[in-house]
Amino acid sequence: MAFHLRSASVPSSPRSNEFDVEQQLQSLKATSSSSSATIGTMCDSFSMLGDIYNRIGELVFLPNSQVTQQRKAVEQELERSLILLDLCNAIQESFGELKEIILDTQLVLKRGDLAAVQAKIQSYTRLAKKAQKQFKKTSKKAIAAEHESCKVIKLLSEAREIAVSMLESSMHLLSKQITVPISSKWSLVSMTIQKRRIVCEEEQLQELELDIVDLESRVETLFRTLVQTRVSLLNTLSS
Repeated sequence: MAFHLRSASVPSSPRSNEFDVEQQLQSLKATSSSSSATIGTMCDSFSMLGDIYNRIGELVFLPNSQVTQQRKAVEQELERSLILLDLCNAIQESFGELKEIILDTQLVLKRGDLAAVQAKIQSYTRLAKKAQKQFKKTSKKAIAAEHESCKVIKLLSEAREIAVSMLESSMHLLSKQITVPISSKWSLVSMTIQKRRIVCEEEQLQELELDIVDLESRVETLFRTLVQTRVSLLNTLSS
């Protein structure tokens, strides 16, 4: 799904720019939380979110942003943004572990060891669900926020909540991408059909691996953007 952003240059009216960012956040929230969202949708959404963070970063330095007058709010946002960065690191570790299981599954699948394939796929599902459960527990700290009077800080808070939701949704989607083959069904078909099915399963695993690699790349880019945003906020405290 393609997203269309307006030019990243800051308009002459800060209020207009804030409104544009707010509209983009609401559009992103609706798209990424849709029941029809796919891994491809999430990848595009992470890229869009990074662009939105860049625009908010530009807002921070506008004369009328009021950020420099909201030291406490800035400090709170800096603290919560650290939790979001930790969540990005945590999901990257989970991506790596899931890829290892996929590679192992591909190897045992080539050998035709169905029992081992079932075990590997069950390991994948357990890991994805476990990561999702731990993620939900930690993410509550990242989205807890008081009502902000500063519009820029409010936008950062909204963007952070959407980022957390997208990370959770990505792990949920990954947990649904693979199913355990049923031994009894395999035993009832001919060797030729079994071989065809193995090829099909291998292709699906390869596609899943590529999906995870794509998610890794998008989350890594978002992580770097979040670090840049933190630097911008820290600069407002020292100015």
